[in-house]
Amino acid sequence: MATADQIKMLIHSHFEDDEDRFNTIVLQLAAYEAQNGHKALARDIRDIIDNSKKKVSKRKVIPFNKDLSDMILVEDSIYKLSNLVVSQDIKEKIKRIIVENKQREKLEKFGLNSRRKILIAGPPGTGKTLTASVLANELNLPICTIMVDKLITKFMGETSVKLRQIFENVKEVPGVYLFDEFDAIGAERSMDNDVGEMRRILNSFLQFIEQDDSNSLIVAATNNPKMLDQALFRRFDDVLHYKLPERDQIKSLILNRLSQYLSSKLDIEKIVDVAKTLSHSEITKACNDAIKELILNDLDSINTALMERMLQERKEAYMPSGGN
Repeated sequence: MATADQIKMLIHSHFEDDEDRFNTIVLQLAAYEAQNGHKALARDIRDIIDNSKKKVSKRKVIPFNKDLSDMILVEDSIYKLSNLVVSQDIKEKIKRIIVENKQREKLEKFGLNSRRKILIAGPPGTGKTLTASVLANELNLPICTIMVDKLITKFMGETSVKLRQIFENVKEVPGVYLFDEFDAIGAERSMDNDVGEMRRILNSFLQFIEQDDSNSLIVAATNNPKMLDQALFRRFDDVLHYKLPERDQIKSLILNRLSQYLSSKLDIEKIVDVAKTLSHSEITKACNDAIKELILNDLDSINTALMERMLQERKEAYMPSGGN
């Protein structure tokens, strides 16, 4: 039978809406039952988890224009708001977007529109793409990622036509449409390296997004907000500015990912100090690296030294020893 600690962890993960942790604990329970000779029960538990995942990952049929198939990646998202580690201010703004879109019809009765056009700006790896996935899952919509680089490079000279087709799909097929690396389209029109075609593309985008009255969400993500044309900002209903994680966010990222693997003697404050200047994504990768070390070397737990080493390796990937 499950231990008291496992039962408490299950309850906590359920009410914290932490699906990843919940599934991990359930699989631990299955392994525990198998070790104690209850193999049929362990198999049943695993089957429940597997069947649940299949239902979640079942893809929706999206009737996209065939000409756009290599430019739009369509997926179902499994990420919840609880998976997003950001400041409380940003999380409240995301909650507001979700609530407004869930109650869109209520707002429309009073002549008001929900926030549907969102610009997210911030350093790489801080959760911009994940936010679009969270919005998709929370609103039960597919996440449709526009490959902006392919749109520009492959169809230079007819990009405006392709943009029109994309916005037609935005209207016809409700979803969360993510324009990643958005500065490829939205760069300031007065920049010295600008060319006439790029100005036409930006003007077309401005026109299409302003005219859009669909039930889809349009999310544009950029690492370089200073490069964007100022005319873009007023076309969006909300602008979210992301930053590198602060101490409490770093601690949450590490503890949420490694809770069942950490040594009781782990110095979390020391680890947080080492993790400063890394993005959410890099910290998560360092945690995954530590788990791999634990598994491959048959370690009992992840200690302070191991976690420091994994984080330092991530830092050195950007600032090699001896470099300037």
